[in-house]
Amino acid sequence: MRKLPSWYRPRHGWAAATLLAVTAGAVALADPEPPRASPADLQEQIMTRMRTTLELADPGQHQHAGHGAPSAAAPAAPSAAAASPAASPAASPAAQAAPAVVCGVRVYGHEPAEATTLAGVRTVYGFHLCGVAEPQRPWDVAVKLAGPVILDMSTDPIGIQVVEATADVKFADRLRQMFPPKYADLAAREALSETEMADLRRRYDDAAGL
Repeated sequence: MRKLPSWYRPRHGWAAATLLAVTAGAVALADPEPPRASPADLQEQIMTRMRTTLELADPGQHQHAGHGAPSAAAPAAPSAAAASPAASPAASPAAQAAPAVVCGVRVYGHEPAEATTLAGVRTVYGFHLCGVAEPQRPWDVAVKLAGPVILDMSTDPIGIQVVEATADVKFADRLRQMFPPKYADLAAREALSETEMADLRRRYDDAAGL
């Protein structure tokens, strides 16, 4: 009986191997594993989402701790002179537009802590410092909104809850009521990083036309 070469395999064997490889590839394509962000990448994604959410929200949604801000939803009542059409010309659309809100943020943590994608983050605990960029108004005299904040990422639009004292509860106690202990400790002693603060000031000056 003739001995077959060592490289020879029956044709049905090659067919079975080929079918197995194609099937495995099809399964991989049909059920791809979702991409996972590194901790640093996820932190940056959360900061970007947090910053954008606060800047697009009405300032009244994150007004607290004695800081006032002009609200697009509740414009100031006109003076007697402004109420008279003969006394004052109609304001231009640019003059009526609400000033930009420019924010810097810090993320203390998120829940669930084991989340590896932005879509998996439900709650964010952080700090915000925002300036209302009225035209030509320097940062030092700008209306500011600042303090610890919680973002509920599970709702649309994203929910914003600020930490503020009440008539019966001091700010420090309210912080510990609303933040998990590990994040409350950070919030009690850390605000914006130097890099984030510098970027906030630069973007504020641009928005205010300084």
